[in-house]
Amino acid sequence: MTKELPPEPLDFFIWTVEDVGLWLEEINLGGYCQVFKENGVNGEYLESMSMFTTEQILRFIRRCHMKWGDFITLCKELRRIKVACLKGEQKVRRPWWAPSCLSVFFVRVAKRNRQSRVVSLKLEP
Repeated sequence: MTKELPPEPLDFFIWTVEDVGLWLEEINLGGYCQVFKENGVNGEYLESMSMFTTEQILRFIRRCHMKWGDFITLCKELRRIKVACLKGEQKVRRPWWAPSCLSVFFVRVAKRNRQSRVVSLKLEP
């Protein structure tokens, strides 16, 4: 059985439950893969965690049977990925459904999107 490559950070908000599991393995939290899968934790869910209330965080930790230290590791790694996305520190890849002749187009659009996200963050008070 070949081990799949972890998903790319650029795409973290569209990760599937399986992508999240691969990422958990990469950050040494693989013990939570099954419970995350059972709870349907995908990239969109990870993205929304930044807006959780304290009560929602505690509910998530209980539901996933996480240790506090592991939850903190999860949050730090998630922040690292978000920062990498904003700074554009990862490779841009063409969506699987797009023809290869459009690769240059997707790279340009991705770079433009990154720049607009960074500019909008700088403008916020």
